[in-house]
Amino acid sequence: MSMTERIYDLIIVGAGPAGLSAAIYAGRATLDTLVLEAETVGGQVTTTAMVYNYPAVPAVDGSQLMRQMQSQAQDFGVQIKKDAVVAYQLADEVKVLTGASGQTYRTRSVILAMGAQPRQAGFVGEAAFRGRGVAYCSTCDGELFTGLPVFVVGGGYAAAEEADFLTRYAKHVTVLVREGEFQCPPLTAARALDNPQVEVHYHTEIKEVHGEQFLTGMTLVNNQTGVESTYQVTPPDKTFGVFVYVGTQPATAGLPPTLVRDKHGYLAVDAQQATAVPGVFAAGDLVAKPLRQIITAAADGAMAATSAEAYVTALKKRLHLPLHKTPTVKQGPTSKLPTASTSQHTGKWFTPDLVAQLQPVLSKLTRPVTLQLWLTDNQVSQELRSFVSELVTLDAHLEMAEQTAPAQATLLPQLRLVCDGQDTGLHYAGVPTGHELNSLVLGLYNVAGPGQTLDPALKERIQALPPTKLEIGVSLTCHFCPDVVAACQRMAALNPGIEATMIDLAQFKELREARQIMSVPATMINGGPVIFGSQSLADLVAAVEATD
Repeated sequence: MSMTERIYDLIIVGAGPAGLSAAIYAGRATLDTLVLEAETVGGQVTTTAMVYNYPAVPAVDGSQLMRQMQSQAQDFGVQIKKDAVVAYQLADEVKVLTGASGQTYRTRSVILAMGAQPRQAGFVGEAAFRGRGVAYCSTCDGELFTGLPVFVVGGGYAAAEEADFLTRYAKHVTVLVREGEFQCPPLTAARALDNPQVEVHYHTEIKEVHGEQFLTGMTLVNNQTGVESTYQVTPPDKTFGVFVYVGTQPATAGLPPTLVRDKHGYLAVDAQQATAVPGVFAAGDLVAKPLRQIITAAADGAMAATSAEAYVTALKKRLHLPLHKTPTVKQGPTSKLPTASTSQHTGKWFTPDLVAQLQPVLSKLTRPVTLQLWLTDNQVSQELRSFVSELVTLDAHLEMAEQTAPAQATLLPQLRLVCDGQDTGLHYAGVPTGHELNSLVLGLYNVAGPGQTLDPALKERIQALPPTKLEIGVSLTCHFCPDVVAACQRMAALNPGIEATMIDLAQFKELREARQIMSVPATMINGGPVIFGSQSLADLVAAVEATD
């Protein structure tokens, strides 16, 4: 049976806490379940530095929590696939979803869990300076504002927590709260109020931001008195940051009008998370409800999956179909791997737990790979040498070699993957630890192992691309960057004319300033304009084709 003929019991659209919780419950109930995720598994939680209010977990990195949920769902045999749903046919008993990949998916029930996206605050210059001073993700972009003043816009959970987090990078953090107090519980607000590096201004909004390459000034307004004030960056600072946390907008665009929404665009559901369309359920931040937190999203997902199971069971009984598939456990590596520490190296880059989880990937390598180092006389070069020397001990197919960099070489130190004496085009400027360990391991898998599966038509397009230089500016704390790096390097692994370089922007301030980059991921094609934000492999292929 081909993929297009297969009828799933359940398809979950979205792999945030609602979608993954639904997947865990559905998998455990032995429903034949597929999860489709357009971007990064984990959703908005992966942009949260630390989660403090998840039951039984006093404090946990948001990305780590989502990796644990993902692993648990896959252990129950749930398949997770990266594809954006662009069309929905939900009226019939067999629903049909169409992905951006061109693939169609058939299913008896659907759980919509696409979540919500950050809202814009609406001040003049917000869109123009996005990526050049205006940001929406502290864990992605906070490091790029090290030693600079930062302003946080908002007065809810996220604003208080992320203001506290940003003090680890910023020289000083100022929170601009539209109301007369924080709109979150006192203990959460205290994270900002009790931090000596945080200052709070109430009844204050941004009217306008301005600058040339980066932000240099803004106009503030007191919304009670109407009095305006200005802020201007002062030397030695060249710029400052504005992080916006003013709520979210539900990701309901493209859904059929038969799915009822409230006046704000959120989906209306009943107590069983059922929508107005039979067999279609919704969970998480795109649902109309008073509280949007990880715990409520997880509860929604559990209820939606339980309701979907009851719906599918009744449907199958009526059609005299077998009720459940045989329970299975996914074998092999997950799509997201644990990350090496981004803190200063103290002796071991790879803990026993991390090694154990890397082995399923490394064991699939069949070709020798030389991890070639281009070093300079600095601390980062020493760390790269130490990191790679430890990595190559994990598998016999890996070896390390140091080579004198050409005189014209830039972006040093650098790691390059070499197979059969040929440069593969997969390069890493800086030390690929943190979340970038994932892209490095996938790079090894693609050049020296079986490689990730790929649609034949897309593969043919990649192999037909002209010689191209791809550069991806990243932060090692960014949860979205590895997907973009891996996509670019998948292209390099398939086409010898393509070079794809991961660049840790924290180590290359000159490049960051020259290209006006204050947000990641930041993709550059042949030195052209910076493309900010997550990009799928198909998006990147189309972008390269457009430059030809």
